[in-house]
Amino acid sequence: ALLAYALFGVAAVVALVSSGFPAIAPLMGLVGIAGLIVAYVKRGDARGTWVASHFTWLIRTFWYSFLWGVVGAIVLLVLGIILIGIPIALLIWAVASIWVIYRVIRGYLVFKESRPMPGL
Repeated sequence: ALLAYALFGVAAVVALVSSGFPAIAPLMGLVGIAGLIVAYVKRGDARGTWVASHFTWLIRTFWYSFLWGVVGAIVLLVLGIILIGIPIALLIWAVASIWVIYRVIRGYLVFKESRPMPGL
């Protein structure tokens, strides 16, 4: 789980600062996808332990990030023609990137204390 947290964290930060703009979906780079694969592969090994909730947390973080990336892309495509869609899409992607970083930090802090994610 620690490896998955590290991969997600690196992916989110790199995506946010790499081009000066938030990435469409912060975890869609190779590092983020590697983190997702680690989480899916190791979740079965952790079933029944407090660590399993962290894998679920990370997997949900990835897919919700992807969903918000798609929402931003749709806004850009639909409203981009009238130029209002560009700042709205960028705002959606920036908020999604910040949200991913928040979830990675929050999850890691709970993981560090050897506790399961609350509510999972």
